[in-house]
Amino acid sequence: MNKINTIIFDLGGVLIDWNPAYVFDTFFDDEEKKKFFFENICTPDWNEQQDAGRKIQEATNDLVALHPGWEEAIRAYYGRWTEMLGGPITETVDIFRQLKNNSTHKFYALTNWSGELFPIALDRYDFLKWFDGIVVSGDEKTRKPFPEIYTTLLSRFNINPQKALFIDDSLRNIKGAEALGINCIHFQSAKTLPHQLNEWGIAV
Repeated sequence: MNKINTIIFDLGGVLIDWNPAYVFDTFFDDEEKKKFFFENICTPDWNEQQDAGRKIQEATNDLVALHPGWEEAIRAYYGRWTEMLGGPITETVDIFRQLKNNSTHKFYALTNWSGELFPIALDRYDFLKWFDGIVVSGDEKTRKPFPEIYTTLLSRFNINPQKALFIDDSLRNIKGAEALGINCIHFQSAKTLPHQLNEWGIAV
């Protein structure tokens, strides 16, 4: 095993709690209507287009034109986006802090996030300043799990994939990284993360 000198964190679901349910659990008074909305209107695939660089206003207006009866809910998706940010996942941030303070690793973030919205996170979460670099999908006009975003990170910061360890809660994104030779941890919880890191010789 090559000695790990670089740790790469995903953000949403690992260090930052983001969930549209924080808005739409109360927006809709009918569970079936909410389910239909996420499966057929503001779908994960639609949201990922903005993560890959599509402008929010364009995406919203185009969707309203397709589904005018859902206009209020569609506009709430990004209009109330800050309410979907539940805050830092403090247990994982604490692990990051310990690693930052007690190791010589380099730390980077690789996130699927709209470039228009990421400055809100930078203002809100001080721990984002601990990273040696951050690659935001919306700024790169591509996203995980496509290979281009991983190669952008590797080349921009001169990272050796064999000496890097990527932590992400999405198995799809993990497989995308592994295809390029990056070592990975499939994040399950802050409780299990120290053990997973220890398996790579990284003590917390």
